[in-house]
Amino acid sequence: MQIKIYAIPVMGGEKLMEEMNTFLRTKKILQVEKQFYSTAQAAAWTFCISYLEDSTGVNNEKAKIDYRQVLDAASFERFSKMREIRKRLAAEESLPAYAIFTDEELANLAKIEDLTLAKMKSVKGIGEKKIEKYGRSFLTESHDKKSG
Repeated sequence: MQIKIYAIPVMGGEKLMEEMNTFLRTKKILQVEKQFYSTAQAAAWTFCISYLEDSTGVNNEKAKIDYRQVLDAASFERFSKMREIRKRLAAEESLPAYAIFTDEELANLAKIEDLTLAKMKSVKGIGEKKIEKYGRSFLTESHDKKSG
């Protein structure tokens, strides 16, 4: 874990705030503590940011899986179609794609030839809420794309 501290003046701190926001977008943030202070001469916000560097961690290794190598040709084709559906749903809901289904969840769904809502429940990480919210869309659209 790393720590970075910013002190951003209330007046004229726009450039520092932009720098801090850029920093926040590029790191895995664990916690942000903020505190306001003022003196007779100035007032500022201080931010103590606890974060992890991006270059380490299990999540980065998972992101490097080449599903074309892991899945058979038919499963990879289903996986690709499901990624398109996931991308559209994520855009509609202004969510990151992995919030709909992770690549690992999609790969496990793609391995199931005749996908049903009941079979979706058997995939690790997919529960009632995801099925309720996205299950029908996935079944309908992946079926439509097969026959189209």
